[in-house]
Amino acid sequence: MKQLPKLNCKEVATLAQLIKLQDYISRYEWDPYRYPSQYIRLKKDQWEKLHHLWINPEMGMEPREEEPEQRSACSRIKSIFKRKQDISISLEEEVESREMLAETEQELKQQFLDKLLNFQLKWATSTVTDVSFMDKAYYADSVLKYFLQRFPDTYLIMYYPIFSIKKAPVDGEIIMISPLGVEIIYLVEEEAGATIFAGNDRTWTVESKREQRKLLSPLISLKRTEKIIRSIFHAEQHDFSIKKTILSRVNPIHFAQEPYQTNVIGSQQYEKWFQEKRQLDSPLKSRQLKAAGALLKFSHTTSVKRPEWEEDKGMDDFRFAEKE
Repeated sequence: MKQLPKLNCKEVATLAQLIKLQDYISRYEWDPYRYPSQYIRLKKDQWEKLHHLWINPEMGMEPREEEPEQRSACSRIKSIFKRKQDISISLEEEVESREMLAETEQELKQQFLDKLLNFQLKWATSTVTDVSFMDKAYYADSVLKYFLQRFPDTYLIMYYPIFSIKKAPVDGEIIMISPLGVEIIYLVEEEAGATIFAGNDRTWTVESKREQRKLLSPLISLKRTEKIIRSIFHAEQHDFSIKKTILSRVNPIHFAQEPYQTNVIGSQQYEKWFQEKRQLDSPLKSRQLKAAGALLKFSHTTSVKRPEWEEDKGMDDFRFAEKE
């Protein structure tokens, strides 16, 4: 697997947002217009606070006297979860621990991003009232970590979402929603040294020193996901750019003719594609958030009520009955 590039100061300020993970319930489903911008503010505030503590270790972990603007930022952090029953850990709690005070700034940056990854997984698998049982393997998913930790925080990521189309679940590919449009990504990566040859609409070929074998064409899944997104946008009367990309970070991809309306990014083209994505300098757009909201609306979700929420709800119903 290709080694991830090292972080720099600018990278710390950017971390893509996981708005949907398979069929798990997502906090972004509650309000796709609120949480993306809120997350960016919280992340910035917490990095500045943590970095200050790292530079000034003599201050310890006790909070310093803050200016009014900083106090209002903390108030926003604490208001993420309005109910005390919310068992999720806030971003403030997630990053405020002595283990975060690394020996070097480079280590501090990476640890901060790793903590944010855990925080994002919480937001992508729970709300105040409901929770999904997430596969713990996602904590070590290197591909998920790559898409979240190497792209700007104005990118909204749907990681292999499951859509609900005519009450039937349909699998989707990785979806990146940027301020400029939607990009559907099919990631295909074989062993180091292998070469991928694009074939027809049904099969491609993978050649390595050991063997030659067939690969189901990525176009099949890409076209299916594109069709779903277009139908959703049509139903929601939303017009937003949609691109399809076949991506391999480690293998070259050869083709006689590039597939119709599909970008093919092999290892030779990867760095250019990657840098173009990272250099996008644009705030969140209303059309982007509307697109995300539409896709989340038609996403399949599997979750259960939090036990403590059920207890509270029962008490509320009891009090209501008493009044009657």
